[in-house]
Amino acid sequence: MNTATTPALPTLFLSAQDVATLVHRIGLPTVLERMAGTLHADYLRWPAFDKSARVASHSADGVIELMPIADDSTYAFKYVNGHPRNTRSGLPTVMAFGVLADVATGAPVLLSELTLTTALRTAAMSVLAARALARPDSRRMALIGNGAQSEFQALAFHHLMGITEIRLYDTDAAATRKLMANLAGHTGLRLIPCESIAQAVRGADIVTTVTADKTNATILTPEMIEPGVHINGVGGDCPGKTELHPDVLRMASVFVEYEPQTRIEGDLQHLPADFAVTELWRVLAGNAVGRTDRRQVTVFDSVGFALEDYSALRFLREAANELGLGQALPLIPALEDPKDLFGLLRRHPLPLALAA
Repeated sequence: MNTATTPALPTLFLSAQDVATLVHRIGLPTVLERMAGTLHADYLRWPAFDKSARVASHSADGVIELMPIADDSTYAFKYVNGHPRNTRSGLPTVMAFGVLADVATGAPVLLSELTLTTALRTAAMSVLAARALARPDSRRMALIGNGAQSEFQALAFHHLMGITEIRLYDTDAAATRKLMANLAGHTGLRLIPCESIAQAVRGADIVTTVTADKTNATILTPEMIEPGVHINGVGGDCPGKTELHPDVLRMASVFVEYEPQTRIEGDLQHLPADFAVTELWRVLAGNAVGRTDRRQVTVFDSVGFALEDYSALRFLREAANELGLGQALPLIPALEDPKDLFGLLRRHPLPLALAA
């Protein structure tokens, strides 16, 4: 075999269109269910992973983050940003891509978009937490923040948890109209636009907050919280960006993904270091108690953790192989002699200065 013309390490590349095609061919409800199942399976392997908080570079307008994780066979990372002002110039608030690599060799086996996929995995993760923590007969949800991720949250809770009514609120009424137009006629969901957060959360079994502004906001305050509600706090995900009044956490049982990261980035950042929380993997594994009674208030202080992107990438690779999607990307050079990297240049015309 001529290794000079055949890539020794082809990397599977999935574009945003590839992932959209994958969702279309498999079906969104099935994709969400499979994503939730992959997340659940990987959370049950929690001790097997080499974990760390993400590395963040903050600016006045947003944040750029790298999120790495590995087990003994596969390494993964995600590059992701969060820039709420981007929509003013036609860019998404969140943009992302990720890599899966073979631990034994370091070879990248998958390079994929994760902008669309992050919305899918975040919605699936919210459902995974709610299945463990919310009342099982929950049917009404409030969705505060109706931006780019909101439809995914709404459909995940409808298809995977049986939510039939969602009460909507956003400071931008156009965002709510956008959500309602996107979902009109496609589901049996009852969508109710509300004029205030208090109106939206009244009578809700589950409250999901997914706002984007990089600010210490108080989207939910204690007087809004009714007995038995489960709260998915999704939007508070970096230092200086929160959604829940600290007293909401104090009145609840609080669950997190990876405690060292959530104490820095989540709504938990406002509370003392000894405030008690439970990592969700322990509930999923049966090592800790989740909901104890119908009147208990539970909070999933979700900031997004690298394990979830590992799971999402693992699912994408499996599904893309099933469907024959993606393309082989010659990301790593093919070398006749792996010790002769310079030989790659000698197979092409050299600049005159070098040739002389």
